[in-house]
Amino acid sequence: MARRESILTGPGSQALIVDLIRSSGPISRTELTAATGLTQPSISNIVRRLIDDGIVRETGRTPSQGGKPRTLLEINARARYGIGVQLGFESITIVATDVRGGVVGRQLVDGAGAGQPDETAERIVELYRAFLSGLGLDAASVAGVAVVTPGPIALAEGAILAAPSLPLWDGYPLRDVLADALGVPVIIGNDAAAATIGEFWSRQVSRNEAFACVYLGTGIGAGVVLDGALLRGASSNAGELGHVTIQIDGEPCYCGNQGCLERYAAPGPTIAAARAARDDLDDVNLTFDPASLSRDFDQLARAAVGGQTVAAELLQRSADQIAAATVTLANLFDLERIVLAGPGMAVAGSVYARAIRERLERSFFARNAHSIAVELSSNPRDAAAIGAAALVLQGSIAPGHGPSLIPAA
Repeated sequence: MARRESILTGPGSQALIVDLIRSSGPISRTELTAATGLTQPSISNIVRRLIDDGIVRETGRTPSQGGKPRTLLEINARARYGIGVQLGFESITIVATDVRGGVVGRQLVDGAGAGQPDETAERIVELYRAFLSGLGLDAASVAGVAVVTPGPIALAEGAILAAPSLPLWDGYPLRDVLADALGVPVIIGNDAAAATIGEFWSRQVSRNEAFACVYLGTGIGAGVVLDGALLRGASSNAGELGHVTIQIDGEPCYCGNQGCLERYAAPGPTIAAARAARDDLDDVNLTFDPASLSRDFDQLARAAVGGQTVAAELLQRSADQIAAATVTLANLFDLERIVLAGPGMAVAGSVYARAIRERLERSFFARNAHSIAVELSSNPRDAAAIGAAALVLQGSIAPGHGPSLIPAA
């Protein structure tokens, strides 16, 4: 009996309870029992532990209907804070979020550029300390730090692996360097996967939904959440939508494949196509400087949305190609909701959303069984940083659904 009780009150059950309170709260213990199938004593034990840890709090009672009013439970938003760092070539974004995913602070600084990893890591340490001080956050309230970058990553080693936008970082032990300097748990993750968790967490999406996020940054990524947990794969590199083949024997890709979506529809190839048509884009003010790729893509998107014909054609081509790949993603996982995030969606999101909705309506395999909601992130540029913070919090308060938080030495 003791063994059964330990199973019912283990990390997986705590993650389930936290997820239900997060997405459905305020909720009573009786409703949690009905929703999970766990015994009332098990629910009571888990809830008591969560209340003692300050993660959950009681908040009023249900109206009496002849019996004893039920006490309601909700997540204590300010119980802990997660710090997310989005590391890119052009910029570094740091955010702090509470347990509900609410942003309590944000700062943007110059990116890694062509600088040495050690120098940038030292800047991140200084940024973190100044950031907490500026917000007045007690370091003891921070659950940890997650740094996210374009993939691939080596989760177990805490390192970036051959990211095309950060070539100098290949194999650099960023997690251990930061953990030693900061004295808090540190996770290294993929930006698209982090954005997925952030959108799932902050939108209070039900764990019963098949949920995905399509992320447009310097590359194209995606993440899928099933049963409340991010689908990670063998090495936490699942969801590389940009490396779906869309043209057999097409353009060579850095990944070793040919004809990858990313070689045709990402911001880099789109701006390269704009360079070829630059005579027709004189009024768009593009620099064609690789160090200003995000700025150029925003400029092209503004021109497209504003009706500039060539810009609109280039952006539509990218949107149509990503839409076709998104149908494949939806078919594989029978998705119910897709959110579009990432810096590339900040200006052009409406173009991509329309293309994806139209393609799903006519091509999604299960379209006669159910529709798919396609939504834009409310904060597309910071989605990965916000998601990184959520990744830390999920690993802290809902163990079993995220990567393990390894305490700093």
